[in-house]
Amino acid sequence: MKNAKIGELRNELSRFLGYVRRGGTVRVFDRDRPIADIVPVREAASTGSGGLDQTLADLERRGVLRRGTGVVPERLLRGRLPRAKRSVLEALLEERREGR
Repeated sequence: MKNAKIGELRNELSRFLGYVRRGGTVRVFDRDRPIADIVPVREAASTGSGGLDQTLADLERRGVLRRGTGVVPERLLRGRLPRAKRSVLEALLEERREGR
């Protein structure tokens, strides 16, 4: 988050808006009293994790990921968890002995 007094904001508005476009927040002060926050539109409408939303939107645009619908199939919630073939502790100790 960046802080800006009214005069500073007026003189360097483009720079501050560029910062907000990249996901930042600018708190505006009037004589050392905070009076407003400038936040990205996506962040204001999100669930409270604006930086994460911006990052996910960028990754989605580039084709790196595809967001889910938020609906979990019932069979995944009702099914049994797979059994471990051996103890996690045993596997860890074996890896350490082998130097991996």
